Amino acid sequence: MMKRVTKHFFADKDIQVILGTLLRVGVIVSMTVIFVGGLLYLLHHEEQLVDYHVFNSLQQEYSSISSILLGLSRFNAKAIIQFGILLLIFTPVARVVFSVFSFIIERDYLYVIIGLLVFGIILFSLSNRLVH
Repeated sequence: MMKRVTKHFFADKDIQVILGTLLRVGVIVSMTVIFVGGLLYLLHHEEQLVDYHVFNSLQQEYSSISSILLGLSRFNAKAIIQFGILLLIFTPVARVVFSVFSFIIERDYLYVIIGLLVFGIILFSLSNRLVH
């Protein structure tokens, strides 16, 4: 008596559940990181007065990934907040990457090309801003 071996491929519903979970977890983790960074910032700067009449756009202390990672190694609260924002930005990027892999598994090459095009546009638009 032989057993029939069946391959299990991802169904559309499985992929949607994984993508939804990926987005949900990404947002929760990023917001948690931002919240922790905000608490640390408030603990260390509780008596600092802020002047909202003057906007200084030249303060780019944590405007690149390398400076954010350096600030994280020093447990700087502003760097932690910026890292949480990066996580929030990269959550939908991870969704696009996972979608491309799911289209490859399904052998839907038109959507693989479209997904790679979207991924390329996202990387191009982020590369100018995040890397100095």
